[in-house]
Amino acid sequence: MRAAVYTTTGESGVLRVEEVATPEPGPGQVRVRLHLSGVNPTDWKTRAGITARSIEEFQIPNQDGAGVIDAVGSGVPPRRVGERVWVWFAASGQRWGTAAEWTVVAGERAVPLPDGASFELGASLGVPALTAHRCLFADGPLDGQTVLVAGGAGAVGHFAIELAKRAGARVVTTVSSAEKAELARAAGADLVVDYRDEDAEARIRDFSPGVDRIVEVALGANLSLDLAVARPLAAVVCYASTGEDPVVPVRALMTKNLVLRFVILYGVPAADLARGVADVTAALREGSLTELPSRRFPLDEISAAHDAVEAGFVGKVLLDLA
Repeated sequence: MRAAVYTTTGESGVLRVEEVATPEPGPGQVRVRLHLSGVNPTDWKTRAGITARSIEEFQIPNQDGAGVIDAVGSGVPPRRVGERVWVWFAASGQRWGTAAEWTVVAGERAVPLPDGASFELGASLGVPALTAHRCLFADGPLDGQTVLVAGGAGAVGHFAIELAKRAGARVVTTVSSAEKAELARAAGADLVVDYRDEDAEARIRDFSPGVDRIVEVALGANLSLDLAVARPLAAVVCYASTGEDPVVPVRALMTKNLVLRFVILYGVPAADLARGVADVTAALREGSLTELPSRRFPLDEISAAHDAVEAGFVGKVLLDLA
């Protein structure tokens, strides 16, 4: 099969497309003929060596994808052959990422894709949607609460808005441009605020006297705003490391009895990940999740695809493998 591989970490130039042996599913595994691979920041950071991991002979990058199961290993019902699926954590703990014509994953990491959901949407889930779910629900239910999503036009922000609305929350989001504001509104945000505006804090406080949950992409830049709009006992949940590390105002956090939580998906307990997968799949069946604007690259241009994500493309970068 054709696959993008790297044997050492570094800039995107370490990626090359080669013929490698098509993997066979082992016990409890399925093999997926991939149609699309989703590219996330975690993919280029792992390839660059920022999040170090060992490489055994070669590594195929990318965690997320969508396609059709064409073979199963022992212990997996044969009826799964032909099933449309979305794939998550493909490259976690193994070499078979989704930047290839086929991947093999544990059966639970190839999740049935409802008939009404496109491969584009399926390949966009995985890391972004499960991260959004963890940030939203790690501290309890959301029904009747107010959620602030920082960066509502990004992939995690997009799914955070949609999952929060599905859970009965009122959602305010911050963005930095008119283009991003339109994307956040399309996802269902009740209020969209440009965080650079002088009246950003006032607009959020007019919307709600206190925010219950904050999904944060840039804690260093936004912590002062978060503290200003959070109600006592709120949770500020950070899933990315962007810019300089913040100076933590301990007394201000203590005064409001705030929870300051950090999320990296690969360390989330298995039971919580399973709950996230179930909830995301239920939302798919209901039609509660939507696609982001996307930019497609052929497999031969995987270096450019990684570079586009690293440069901050607004929307979703996909590799076309069909």
